[in-house]
Amino acid sequence: MSGRLLGQRVIVLGASSGIGLAVAREALREDAEVLIVSSQMPRIEKALATLGRKAQGCALNLLDDAAVERFFNTIGDFDHLVYTAGDTLQLAQLADADLAEARSAYDLRYWGALAAAKYGARRARPGGSITFTTGIAAARPRAGWALAASVCGAVEALTRALAVELAPVRVNAVSPGLVATNLWEGMSGQERQQMYADAADALPVGRVGSAEDIAAAYLFLMCSGFATGQTHVVDGGALLV
Repeated sequence: MSGRLLGQRVIVLGASSGIGLAVAREALREDAEVLIVSSQMPRIEKALATLGRKAQGCALNLLDDAAVERFFNTIGDFDHLVYTAGDTLQLAQLADADLAEARSAYDLRYWGALAAAKYGARRARPGGSITFTTGIAAARPRAGWALAASVCGAVEALTRALAVELAPVRVNAVSPGLVATNLWEGMSGQERQQMYADAADALPVGRVGSAEDIAAAYLFLMCSGFATGQTHVVDGGALLV
């Protein structure tokens, strides 16, 4: 432990599993005070059991703007806000896309992030930061990825715009490649493992990412006082091949 976040408070939205939980764990290792937030209290309690007594948690519907505003009005000041909330994006050719599902995908990944920034930025302490989550689909989409690419692109544009508007609060985003998390639990075990194996064969690093790989990028952006308006890609070299 290096204590890079000693005396600092970190709020992680969408932290009951996967990348968000890994970010909370790494922030705790750096001596931060951590509050994890997700929509379901049982999942929060399960996550807290793995994080230990130094972490706190609460349930919050990130799709309820009024609830998000109340949350930030009551939690007090913080140093770093991390937004990792998101569900599995439905991949489909445009002709087969369900537009209602497409609109709902924006609700959590984009509008939820925007609401968190709107109501949270005022509580950020000097030197504080906001870090969003996007994905490499914005830079290298495939057929059937129109929705995923557009959501990720919107978050990246939001990151740059808010870095200017909310300064001196720093605003950045992390763009993961393929990561082995519970995001893919909708697939069968065999399908999931085959996807990981195929991706590993194509990547320069020879493997898919872990939640801990990606969490390290969030920690860098929290600690680097000279980084703002940036999208930090952590993809195992996927954009190169």
